[in-house]
Amino acid sequence: MYLLSWLLLFIQMAFIMLAIIAGLYYLAELIEEYTVATSRIIKYMTFSTAVIGLYIFECFPTCMIGMGLCTNLVCFGLLQTFPLVMLTSLNFILLCGLVEVNHYLEFQFFAEEYYPFSEVLAYFTFCLWIIPFAFFVSLSAGENVLPSTMQPGDDMVSNYFTKGKWGKCLGILVVFSFIKEAILPSRQKIY
Repeated sequence: MYLLSWLLLFIQMAFIMLAIIAGLYYLAELIEEYTVATSRIIKYMTFSTAVIGLYIFECFPTCMIGMGLCTNLVCFGLLQTFPLVMLTSLNFILLCGLVEVNHYLEFQFFAEEYYPFSEVLAYFTFCLWIIPFAFFVSLSAGENVLPSTMQPGDDMVSNYFTKGKWGKCLGILVVFSFIKEAILPSRQKIY
């Protein structure tokens, strides 16, 4: 019975992981389909996070609130070219660094001050994780967008031919499509 319970726990965890992957895949498809609405939603989430960080959590240290506001400003900068999020852009690299510093400050604060776990989890989810998670899921939204403005040095045709198919498609949908094909291969049509 002991071994059976461990086996069933493993099977349940596998089903939970498959459900999360399917949900993320569906969410990435929605974001790819509605990029303008997604940009607005991320903008409103960033603004509401900044307002909540300023007014509701005013008992937090000033450096922690300031770092959160700096992170939100970098998020607004990243939204300027939203469907096209370049992983090598200064805004994206700065956002990754600020998120790590912000996490360090938050962990340090919550290690010294007691708050119930549910409140800490709610704070981390809404004020720290939701915006980077939204950008992570929307990384594949810029893959199929036609170029609307040309910046110096950006030639989409030559960039496509020099990098090839995999240089262009490095988003989360490619990863999920690979996992889907590995787990559930599609059937071949017989003529």
